[in-house]
Amino acid sequence: MTAIDPTELNAEARRARLFTRINKADAWFQVLGLSWMTPILKAIAGDNPRAQMSEIWRLLGVPILAIGVFLIAWGTLAPKVQTSLGAIPGPAQVWEQVGNLHADAIREGEKEVAFYERQDARNAEHVANGDLDKVRDRPYTGKPTYYDQIWTSIKTVFFGFLIASFFAIPLGIMAGLSPTANAAINPMIQIFKPVSPLAWLPIVTMVVSAVYATNDGMFSKSFLVSAITVTLCSLWPTLINTALGVASIDKDLVSVSKVLKMNTYTKITKLVLPSALPLIFTGLRLSLGVGWMVLIAAEMLAQNPGLGKFVWDEFQNGSSQSLAKIMVAVLTIGIIGFMLDRVMYALQSMFTFTEQR
Repeated sequence: MTAIDPTELNAEARRARLFTRINKADAWFQVLGLSWMTPILKAIAGDNPRAQMSEIWRLLGVPILAIGVFLIAWGTLAPKVQTSLGAIPGPAQVWEQVGNLHADAIREGEKEVAFYERQDARNAEHVANGDLDKVRDRPYTGKPTYYDQIWTSIKTVFFGFLIASFFAIPLGIMAGLSPTANAAINPMIQIFKPVSPLAWLPIVTMVVSAVYATNDGMFSKSFLVSAITVTLCSLWPTLINTALGVASIDKDLVSVSKVLKMNTYTKITKLVLPSALPLIFTGLRLSLGVGWMVLIAAEMLAQNPGLGKFVWDEFQNGSSQSLAKIMVAVLTIGIIGFMLDRVMYALQSMFTFTEQR
């Protein structure tokens, strides 16, 4: 018999452990949209490099090629289209405005730091002179930076999305468990689900203005108007998918719950929610996507200082750089929308067993 080399056995064991780690990491690469990392790591580890190169080309090379073709077509065709603001900006002009917006944000940040330094110096001087009545703490009122507007939009969409989820999930569970509740809720869904945010916005604006009389509370009126409009438009996918998930529970499990004489709370927490979670998360992902799309229109009209207002202000500004800045905002909106979906998918992967991408 041929003797087995212990060195080869150790090398094979290490290689097997390496591939196990790569396969475990692949689940997170899928969540983060980095699935092309897996064949790269496998090729480096020596697992059939030719086959892995084919996967790398499919997962990474083809998308990069498609983006390259798009950028070339954009750069070639854009200058040929003339608008009231000049020619459509190409990729180079848009990238230039990315740098300008970043530089503006840095300058605005420096102004804010300088403002508070001057204020602290004045207050320290008043305290030293015993003039405590002259001490003032005023907030900086400079214009919001592009990053501030991005953050405002993200806060607004999550606020509206969380309110929508708070109402949609319980209502969906009720509709899925009770045919009577479903009969009561379904007409409301069919009537209000198709309503545009532009139709909701005047109603929400009037209600918020009537109920929220002051504008110096925790939230500004414009923020509440945008967030509530997002809520009204984004709760339907979660409600529908929750009801569908609950109604689709295996009948044998329902029978077991009756045999065990589970109370309603135990039935929902131990049986209904675990079984319906995949569809609930699908609804949440759809709701967040709808909310993000609705938000931009809501911010434009409510003048909430987010990305929607940025787009509207640049459109109204009408300068030679406005169109390029609007396109920067469009790309930003798309990238953030993708990231929000990946965040929800990561949460879905943590709490459910699903193969959706």
